[in-house]
Amino acid sequence: MRSLIIRHLPESHPDTSIPDPHQDTFSKCVLGFWMYLMTDCILFATLFITYAVLHDNNFGGPTSQELFSLSTAFIETMILLFSSVTCGLGILASLRNDKTKVLGWLLISFLLGASFVALEINEFHHFVQEGHSWTQSAFLSTFFALVGTHGLHVTCGLLWMTIMMLQVYFIGINIMTFRRLVLFSMFWHFLDVVWVFIFTFVYLMGVI
Repeated sequence: MRSLIIRHLPESHPDTSIPDPHQDTFSKCVLGFWMYLMTDCILFATLFITYAVLHDNNFGGPTSQELFSLSTAFIETMILLFSSVTCGLGILASLRNDKTKVLGWLLISFLLGASFVALEINEFHHFVQEGHSWTQSAFLSTFFALVGTHGLHVTCGLLWMTIMMLQVYFIGINIMTFRRLVLFSMFWHFLDVVWVFIFTFVYLMGVI
């Protein structure tokens, strides 16, 4: 197994065949990405606060108890959580330089993420078909904004995952691709955490 421990090699011949989390470039990228995730936290916090203030303003339309399907939201939650597990297994496989398993786990993560987005789009389409679009009330406007923003992030994550699979397939596992895999996994796990809050705060509390 290849280790991430720094190897004591001559400075004139640095080992660039394995990823090293202590390298300056790696550390700066991770720090910069953490800063990005913090800005995304602010974005979602703002949407959560807006929903909390306006979720009772249904303008005579359906309430959350009448509109939400807890079973559908639970299925979406399980799909996204399991995709986070498979994504983590892909990162572990990259530490062993197992290109085939990395691609396999990422493909499973992609299919699960795509299923999540498909279920979310179907839910939105169902609401709109019944006349409950984002224009009907402040409650629905904030609901579509919060859940839709998360869905947009997942869609961007799927695009990123596709690019990563292509890079791993053609380039293999090296410092560059490993760093990008780590950053992607941080993003994907972050979306999982946000969705757990959405499921609890919007769907679960909304139905109860």
